[in-house]
Amino acid sequence: MSGSTVLVTGAYGLLGSWMVKALLVRGARVVVLRRDERPGSALVLEGTESQCVVVHGDLADADLLERVIGEHEVDTVLHLAAQTIVGTANRSPRSTFETNIRGTWNLLEACRLHGVGRTLVAASDKAYGPSETLPYTEDQALSPRHPYDVSKAATDLIARSYWHTYELPVAVTRLANIYGGGDQNRSRLVPEAVAAVLAGLAPVIRSDGSPERDLLYVDDAVDAYLALLDLLAGGGGAGEAFNAGGGRPHRVLDVVREVCRLGGLAGEPDVRGSGTPAGEIDRQWVDPQKLTDHTGWRAQVPLSDGLERTIAWYRDHPDCLGLAGSS
Repeated sequence: MSGSTVLVTGAYGLLGSWMVKALLVRGARVVVLRRDERPGSALVLEGTESQCVVVHGDLADADLLERVIGEHEVDTVLHLAAQTIVGTANRSPRSTFETNIRGTWNLLEACRLHGVGRTLVAASDKAYGPSETLPYTEDQALSPRHPYDVSKAATDLIARSYWHTYELPVAVTRLANIYGGGDQNRSRLVPEAVAAVLAGLAPVIRSDGSPERDLLYVDDAVDAYLALLDLLAGGGGAGEAFNAGGGRPHRVLDVVREVCRLGGLAGEPDVRGSGTPAGEIDRQWVDPQKLTDHTGWRAQVPLSDGLERTIAWYRDHPDCLGLAGSS
């Protein structure tokens, strides 16, 4: 990546902040798009933002995106920005579609007009929708039912159309649930559980604990993206989708119990739900073999190790989740 200029959308989120660090270490010049002030973002807390070119703007501004890519001579784009919360999408589908779908085609048009050499677009394993056939493989049909899932399926299809129609070198990622230090969304499983444990409280589970999730530690997710950037640079992968995940599903209750154990909290989680929350998929995991075959990538961080690192990160950065003063 040395000498490349990389535009990262979603740089203030979990994956984006870790991705930017990795790109800087590899000698890239990084341009980030910032819509709102995010003082609790890992990008800010760890001092990474000051090493980037920061552009104030929004994915809805197509003219801005064209200007940024042109003026900064961007040769690589990582599109990670999205409205990612399922509950928010169910309550506010229009804003989710505007951000996730319109934002994607605005950015891809700017990439096409300026001939960007490599583009990676984050879709999601949620794009597959509920299925009796697991793990998901990339040749399965996308059958989403709910607004967030539909928005990511649309993102996926639009992105790949830019290769098949315009030969823009773009690939799509369908990653499992990414976790790690720096996720500010306390409605998500891991940060919500960690926040409770560090505050000395029993984590609340809003299902019956039986839903199963494929969890991928953020370092492994970053390595997957770097592997795919190398694949695109070598002429491979364009117009294709790639899964990446931890290799097997975990019950929500088991994950939260492990957070309690690693965080030193005695007792059981507070299970308040029944079944699977509305608008969510009860069981998901992906088969990453295609990515392994093309790049050699494999997840390296076991769940317990990843959760232990995550808890340690939040202890060191309590402002991320508003935990200042917690032990």
